[in-house]
Amino acid sequence: MDVGKLLETILPPKRIKSRLIDLVAYASDAGFYHLQPKAVVLPVSEQEIQQLFEFSHRNNIPLTFRTGGTSLSGQAITDGILVDLSQYWDQIKIEQEGETVRVQPGITGAIVNAHLKKYKKKIGPDPSSINSAMMGGILSNNSSGMCCGVINNSYHTTKYIRFILPNGKTFSTEHKEDYIRFKEECVDIHQKLAELRNRIISDPQLTGRIRSKYKTKNTVGYSVNSFIDYEEPLDILAHLLIGAEGTLCFIAEAIMNTIPDYPSKATALIYFPDIYSACKAIVPLTVSGAEAVELMDRASLRSIEHIKGVPDLLKSLPEPAAALLVEYQGNTQDELQLKIDKFLSLSADLVLVNQPHFTTDPAEQDFLWKLRKGMFPAVGAVRASGTTVILEDIAFPVDKLGDAILDLQQLFAKYNYTNAIIFGHAKDGNIHFVVTQAFDSPSEIERYDRFLNEVVTLVVDRYDGTLKAEHGTGRNMAPFIETEWGGDLYRIMKELKEVIDPRQLLNPGVIINTDKKAHIRNLKDLPQVEEEVDKCIECGYCEHKCPSRNLTLTPRQRIVVRRKLQEFKKAGEGKAYKQLLKQYQYDGMDTCAVDGLCATACPVDINTGMLIKRLRRESHSDTANSIALFTARNFKTVSSVVKVALEAGNGVNRLLGPSTLINLTRGVKKVIPAMPLWSNQMHTAHEVSYKSPFANKTEAQKVVYFPTCISRVMGGSADNKKSIVETFISVSEKSGINFFIPEKLQNSCCGQIYSSKGYAKAYEYTSNEIIDSIWKWTDGGKWPVVLDITSCTHTLQGCRAVLTEENKRRFDALTIIDSVDYIADYLLPKATILQKKSKIVLHPVCSLQKMGIESKFRKIANQLANEVTVPMQAGCCGMAGDRGFLFPELTQSATHFEALEVRSCEYEGYYSSGKTCEMAMSDAVGKNYESIVYLLDECI
Repeated sequence: MDVGKLLETILPPKRIKSRLIDLVAYASDAGFYHLQPKAVVLPVSEQEIQQLFEFSHRNNIPLTFRTGGTSLSGQAITDGILVDLSQYWDQIKIEQEGETVRVQPGITGAIVNAHLKKYKKKIGPDPSSINSAMMGGILSNNSSGMCCGVINNSYHTTKYIRFILPNGKTFSTEHKEDYIRFKEECVDIHQKLAELRNRIISDPQLTGRIRSKYKTKNTVGYSVNSFIDYEEPLDILAHLLIGAEGTLCFIAEAIMNTIPDYPSKATALIYFPDIYSACKAIVPLTVSGAEAVELMDRASLRSIEHIKGVPDLLKSLPEPAAALLVEYQGNTQDELQLKIDKFLSLSADLVLVNQPHFTTDPAEQDFLWKLRKGMFPAVGAVRASGTTVILEDIAFPVDKLGDAILDLQQLFAKYNYTNAIIFGHAKDGNIHFVVTQAFDSPSEIERYDRFLNEVVTLVVDRYDGTLKAEHGTGRNMAPFIETEWGGDLYRIMKELKEVIDPRQLLNPGVIINTDKKAHIRNLKDLPQVEEEVDKCIECGYCEHKCPSRNLTLTPRQRIVVRRKLQEFKKAGEGKAYKQLLKQYQYDGMDTCAVDGLCATACPVDINTGMLIKRLRRESHSDTANSIALFTARNFKTVSSVVKVALEAGNGVNRLLGPSTLINLTRGVKKVIPAMPLWSNQMHTAHEVSYKSPFANKTEAQKVVYFPTCISRVMGGSADNKKSIVETFISVSEKSGINFFIPEKLQNSCCGQIYSSKGYAKAYEYTSNEIIDSIWKWTDGGKWPVVLDITSCTHTLQGCRAVLTEENKRRFDALTIIDSVDYIADYLLPKATILQKKSKIVLHPVCSLQKMGIESKFRKIANQLANEVTVPMQAGCCGMAGDRGFLFPELTQSATHFEALEVRSCEYEGYYSSGKTCEMAMSDAVGKNYESIVYLLDECI
């Protein structure tokens, strides 16, 4: 059965993914289970969701809904139809001055909070994956997090919900008439919910059990507390959907109550001689009003000792030691101090290794949280190739937490999990433990099975704890729900599933699963492939950063496909291997912008862009490498030819109309895909000859300006202003900075064009040539050299690995700065600001983030404009030098959401710090983006 073809009766082909590469790429989520879907679909409306339910029933094919795919327990995979909601379900509306927010399932929690920030509000759930996790998953998994505890989780902060049942009926708890309609149109479900509620309410033992279990975090099974929290069957059902992991319905929209986002915070890392001493501090901290109390055992602290800036005390702690990361939050510093003083007054009996020091410095706070969040990836980064990272979460009564942790550590030793660590949300008795595990042999699978069964016994029988505190039941704990809840409540959960989804086609195998070995079925294989790939834990944290995420593949998916290629190769499946490899050329290689932003979000620091660069290098023939090296050695001629071609193109446009070249190249591109697409943002720059009285100034005032080849060739202004080079000269002269432009620049290039395309020899040659030149220009590194395009600066700053030994020594003595550094550190301190722009918008290029100077970029703008906007959806534009000319669909997809946001307002200026990125954003927004150097020139 060709499911993809059958689906074309209800969806257009462009929103059905059924190629081999699609099925492979979507087969993995963040968990350690693996199922390959029959098709992936991208619906855009509730009507299409209803049609998918009908299609599922008619053809007896399961449906599974997925948003961010950051789930850890196997709840977002399927061998049926995977319904991807990450592209077209991202609407948000702030209501009641930020008191509530209306969201669709495909918007990330971080973006929701970004919208709420100006109201000093945020959503209650705060999972560590919030930058990537989307609201559909946050609701369906009843997510909580580090600060929200039990009270502010998804269940308790969802005010209204709109959903579609498998029978196609749509209801919303926001509309009173739907309560009557639900009773009339879904008689069997309505009656069953009322019956189950009566059964629970009439049994004090069941009621007491439920009340007791939900005093701590609990996401095991369905949210049966809804039966005693609500009377109306529709309200009961709506709250059962929170934490139902997509097994009961489709959540189309939710209205969430928000909570305060306190402006003041005080954070401390407090060390204790042992785990018991740390656990004794939990209650005093909670009573004093601490928002976060994060526990870390000695093994977890050891995993982060290598991070630069870690206190020396942490490295010298004794073996039994532990730590608590504590944060107080409030409206004022005085309010924080009252809470801290209260804790100190209650802590007289505590045994501490250090005196608590609470910092209010945002940078110091960020570093402390970086340490805490770095524990999971620290283990993942050093695990053996072929093993996977298993992150489990359990909860115990707080007064028994110390004993429970010691018992758990004994299990680690018994089953030889030597690198296991424990950390977690101690205030809630919720701890996470991380182990690494291979599933490549029956003995390894059996080891995990026996270990997990003993964990279940420990948690449930010995401590009456919770097997899943916040990660959801999934497939992992489905066999153990009855063990935790008992037979009566488990039967209630099964009856609930049967009445709502009688065909068992909605995310089958998740939560309700009759297979007692479901936790060791369909385990993910992680074959050894290559260093970058082997480190990946497939968490999906990178995906929201990727410019090709809505066009082809994400970084995670690029790696998943690489692993599948290795599996095909190893299994001798030649036909499938060739088919997947062919599809990977465009999806994986051609449309990767190699911008490297994925590494900034990756918990194990994988730069998938570097992987693709290496694969490009390996794919080039000797002839291609020779041609690239020839162009590098004759760069003056190449750049002259390009400049002539650009002048000719602009001449054609002036003669025949402004869109002539765009239409012509678009037509040719249909026949010859390698044909670059013309952009009307390409304006040639005329030659600039500039000499300064360089020798007459002190050495401290000297700067060498290296105009990049892009600026020299196409640095002209779209508004017929001065070129970027002329503008650089202007701002330098106005600020009294003594600088000079070297002569004979025509053959000079930073090497970015060769680096991104994977031409290793050409890149090596160019890098060494330019370092040799800079050494001469700066008289052996006496003066800094400044570049006018940030990506070129980043390339030059990162070229050391390909330099000769002599040039490495030279490189280490050089100071290479970007135009943003130059403006912030050299020009603005000396300039006089004469006027400010009223309202401007920025596009921070990728390299600013990677170089750590985005804050400088914003600071410059804030000094030169009264109102500065950085779009919430700002990200890589996908231009990647020339990638946008060759694959314009990449830039169109990458800039789509940022452009929509920018076009919703009018600005006096649009600024960035890289010519090709400015071109991409200008085309996307329909306004002229230009270097921030122009802003400075107009204001000083």
